[in-house]
Amino acid sequence: MLSKCTFPSLLIVLSIFLMVRVLYVLYRCGKPFPKGASPSFTTLIVLGSGGHTAEMLSLLSVLRMDRYTPRFYIAAATDNMSLQKARSFEHSLPDKLLAVEEDSLRFTQIYRSREVGQSYVTSVWTTIVAIVHALWLMIRIRPQVILCNGPGTCIPLCVIAFLFKVLGIRWSSIFYVESVARVKKLSLSGLLLYNLRMADQFFVQWPQLQKNYPRAHYVACLM
Repeated sequence: MLSKCTFPSLLIVLSIFLMVRVLYVLYRCGKPFPKGASPSFTTLIVLGSGGHTAEMLSLLSVLRMDRYTPRFYIAAATDNMSLQKARSFEHSLPDKLLAVEEDSLRFTQIYRSREVGQSYVTSVWTTIVAIVHALWLMIRIRPQVILCNGPGTCIPLCVIAFLFKVLGIRWSSIFYVESVARVKKLSLSGLLLYNLRMADQFFVQWPQLQKNYPRAHYVACLM
């Protein structure tokens, strides 16, 4: 028969293990990929309504796309335009730049935690559904790189990616680029990822914004 001290002791050991893993993940975040890493990385690209998708596609246009494949584009279930723009972007890529097989591209929608104007009471259920859906997508995709720039749909995906790191399930490097519309203050998504240190690399597009958030990296405006 187990002693009365066994269960509390197990909780203490588990807590210490999780703390060590969290510290290890925070230490490793932002480190370059090790030598001998794969020449291409399974990439999850989070799109958003408004200017988020235009900014993300502008960012993709300056990357070496042959290194970020296969690619999975994700947008909110109520966003009917972003995935169409992503498809048009992919079709516009020069053949000499990248010859992508059809099964190397995926365009997926994800449930939103809360719609604009939705009550907080009903958003509890939709948030649970969104988290479960995000978990299923992360298990299915298992991305090595996550690119996002502010839409709220990126938060459950990034949280799950961070938990996967802590639990040793999958290491996904999160690259967050704050929207060019944010000049002095971060967006809510940016604040969460910055303060919780979930992003491996955090970029802003205005020098005054970088002064307010010194752990961020300043890049010139991408638009």
